[in-house]
Amino acid sequence: MNEKYSETYQIELFKQLKASKLYSDLFNAAQEEVNKPSVKLSDLRRTVQSALKDSGWDRKLRNAVYKHIQNNTTDVNPKYPVEYNKERLGYVLKAQQAWEKKILKSLNSMCTELSIPLARKRTEREQKDLNQRWFELGAEGPDLSAIRPVYAPKDFLEVIIGLSNTNYRSKTESGFNLWGIVQPPLSVKSMDELRFQYNEMSINQCQSGMDDGQDLSMELFDLDRYKLGKKVIGVNHGPLASEFTKKGSAVGLRSELWCQMLGVQVDDVAVLYYEQLKTNVLQHELLVDNLLYKDVKLTATNDDHYFVFEDFLYQVLLPFSRDVTVLNHLMNNSTITPAKSYIRGRMGLEDSAVYYPPNGVIPFHGFAMYVSPLCYLYKEPIKLYYVFREFFMRYFFRLHCLSSHPQGILSLSLLFETLLQDREPELFFHLKSVGCQPLKISFKWLMRAFSGFLASDQVLVLWDRILAYNSLEILSVLAVAIFSFRKTNLMKVQTFNAAEGVLADLTTLQVVPLIQLTLFCKT
Repeated sequence: MNEKYSETYQIELFKQLKASKLYSDLFNAAQEEVNKPSVKLSDLRRTVQSALKDSGWDRKLRNAVYKHIQNNTTDVNPKYPVEYNKERLGYVLKAQQAWEKKILKSLNSMCTELSIPLARKRTEREQKDLNQRWFELGAEGPDLSAIRPVYAPKDFLEVIIGLSNTNYRSKTESGFNLWGIVQPPLSVKSMDELRFQYNEMSINQCQSGMDDGQDLSMELFDLDRYKLGKKVIGVNHGPLASEFTKKGSAVGLRSELWCQMLGVQVDDVAVLYYEQLKTNVLQHELLVDNLLYKDVKLTATNDDHYFVFEDFLYQVLLPFSRDVTVLNHLMNNSTITPAKSYIRGRMGLEDSAVYYPPNGVIPFHGFAMYVSPLCYLYKEPIKLYYVFREFFMRYFFRLHCLSSHPQGILSLSLLFETLLQDREPELFFHLKSVGCQPLKISFKWLMRAFSGFLASDQVLVLWDRILAYNSLEILSVLAVAIFSFRKTNLMKVQTFNAAEGVLADLTTLQVVPLIQLTLFCKT
């Protein structure tokens, strides 16, 4: 194990591996090797280790460690309180807690106004009917006329705008965000650091699926990439798949490459677990279900790219709301404190408290768009479910909670503002002067990882790079690139609405060329 990981982190890793199915399977495989007549007691250890390595167990174990490291970035220090390990900045943690109380209050108000419970047990007839309609849930959904989203990206942005460190008084230090609206003085990367990080995307490097005008035939390049991609998939090693995908996924190989990078393997246990989540959906109705139904209706079904996937979305989002694996991940790796509800008549009794919803995530307006692009890659709902769950636990949860983490929405917002000031100071100042802070337009792009704004194929191209570089920072880079690309028209606007109009349609944009121009072409 690398020395940069503390002893506490390594112990936690070993504990999780020992509790996994991989450990029991590996143990059984080792026993089978030990029981072979050809194994000598004097050479037992070397022989068994060699046999396990030859049969692929070494690679499976490495993939499991890689997945854990990617998903669990918090290195807990037992010397400090739990809250400190989750978030080092006290004012950020307090703001997150206040925001959660506001969301919960909104949810409870909806229950009171509509006279509906947070959860109720379905009748046997309702369970049977829902099970029969499981693959056509969009055909006869519940009455959603009175249901409203609990919050939208603009509401969350208001919280970020109001966030400041009362102990920080100097606003003249070099590098501070003088013109922007994100005030916490977090450390974000410079343009030079991002150029180094995304060097594989430089203009002199060919990228899959692009006609970049180089002398090398792109058709030949894509064919070579496909052949190499097949070999990468055959090796079945997450880090290798990530390295390969830095230049984009080869055509037809994206779904398998993403599974390897995310560590998704749908075995019998995974199928059984999904079926249990489905059973939980059939047995109990949650108010959150209606929020998810409403969100799909307002977003995906109104989108020309995604409306055909409506039923798929329900088959993913409803079980997801019951998944305690997500809850445990959030409690260990985020500032999110999942809300608790009490059994009727037992308010305040801790042993009667349950997390609500079971996965700890109260969806916002646009949440369904985290799933929608994935529907193009996976035809089986179960595999789609696990890919989305891993994507969410590794990346998406950071886009709707407050933290000082470099991949969090707060840092991404600050990165966008500082990069735009650095690259397009004239444009930034003009927009600010006419009452149009750029972040007020781009924030929804960042919070939804551009899903629903770019064309669906371009969203997948963008998410390729998120996975390959294991970073959400490319979202901020792309947002800056879009403002630069539309600079001529933006310099003419005099109102916020006019600026929004210039940036309303992003479906014609190509992700990679924009990012290349912003990172690797000097202004």
